[in-house]
Amino acid sequence: MPTILVSGAANGLGAAFVDAYRQQEGTEIIAIDRAAIPSSYENFRSFQVDVADEHSIDTFARQIQDEAIDLVIHSAGIRGLVPSVEAEKPNDVAACETISVMDMATLTRTFQINAAGTFFLLRALLPNLRRPTVPQPKVVVMSSRMGSIGNNELPNKDAGSAFAYRASKAALNTIVRSFAVDVPEVAFILCHPGRVETKLVKGVEAGAISVEESVASVMPLISTWDRIDSGKFYDRFGQVIQW
Repeated sequence: MPTILVSGAANGLGAAFVDAYRQQEGTEIIAIDRAAIPSSYENFRSFQVDVADEHSIDTFARQIQDEAIDLVIHSAGIRGLVPSVEAEKPNDVAACETISVMDMATLTRTFQINAAGTFFLLRALLPNLRRPTVPQPKVVVMSSRMGSIGNNELPNKDAGSAFAYRASKAALNTIVRSFAVDVPEVAFILCHPGRVETKLVKGVEAGAISVEESVASVMPLISTWDRIDSGKFYDRFGQVIQW
């Protein structure tokens, strides 16, 4: 019976992954989020875990230390918008992440959650993934094409700005690549799920797709990704994204 752990599971992509996987017969779900996740599903357990808090991660790891995990889907993260600007302009994402408005607190908080939080969570889960009863352990991390340095150039109309988000996702990509090198017995895959309508921003971004559409396209890929894909960066259609 496979066990799947989903981070950021209270809403957005994480919640959509939970809803999809819990319907698969014989699957056990472990859902974690900073917020409480009430549920009465028989194959579902939830824990409050703050990925920005190393103590919170370690406490959770001790609670499940004897359990095997087959698949980790890490979708916890933030967009890195300056809160004061977002409060004034909730429907103008671009205005909330420009050179002129970006501040140290936003940059630091975004790195703490998106990059450092990823490192400490994945490191804490390695014993669960390495248990002998797990034949093909796998970690799929929701990254973003905005973390691609090669993609961040003209004439790409979406190039530039988004300093906190781009830099934190590029750092996340590097962290996951290093896990792929240092832990070869586990497959670590990075995935851009598309521009998805979630609670990462208060407004709706142009061209955003639903979480259900994104998850429906990513799940078949997750089932086929293996160690040969470890350390690679894909979009939701299975196409490789440049670094």
